[in-house]
This record gives sequence, C-alpha cells and structure tokens, in this order.
Amino acid sequence: MRLTAILLAIVLLAVGGWYVFRDGGLLNQVTEERVEDALLLNGVPLPMAECMAPKLTERLSISQLTKLERLAPEEGEARVPRNFSEALKRLRRVDDDEAVQQLAVVGARCGSESLLNALPL
Repeated sequence: MRLTAILLAIVLLAVGGWYVFRDGGLLNQVTEERVEDALLLNGVPLPMAECMAPKLTERLSISQLTKLERLAPEEGEARVPRNFSEALKRLRRVDDDEAVQQLAVVGARCGSESLLNALPL
C-alpha cells in the first residue's frame, strides 16, 4: 500500500511538472502574458505586443526577459523615448546583446507582418 502511494505521488508530480514546464504550459502562458503586458505598458500597440510576446518568450530565457524590463522608463523619462539617444541609453541599460538583438529581430518581423497584413491585396 505504501509503495502504491509513493508511485502515485511520483506520477502526480511528473504530470504536474509536465503541465507547468512543457511548451505552451502554465509557466510559458504566464510569462507570455507578463511580456505582453510589459510591452503594452511601454507603448507597443496591442497587435505588435500580441505578436512579439510569444516569440520573445520562446527565444529568450527568463533572466533575459527580466533584463529587458530595464527598457522601462526611469524617473524623469518619457514613456516612449523622445529621440535616438534616449532609446540608445535605454538599450545600453539592458546589458545583454542577445536580448536586445532578439527584441529588434522580433519587433522587425512583427512590424513587417503587420504592414503586410494591412496591405489591400
């Protein structure tokens, strides 16, 4: 009886772990929602945020996504950078070249898809 209870507990833990950590699992869904919310708070339009969030969570680690939070305006800064030098200053705060590169690639891809979808064909 005791062995059965232990085996059942192991199976339940394995199933629970799979549900949380699998691709598209609970952890991934929560992370995507947080990334999308952060993008929206920083002035990214909804369609772009919806496109970018899943791609960023797929390509970057939790640590890298956390570093991207440094792009948020600090006290005295506008919500959206007013010029190129302000944008560069924020990008330097991230201090992760790969995260910035993926942000640029994903942003460009989603922007291109948005423009193509808007074209009357």
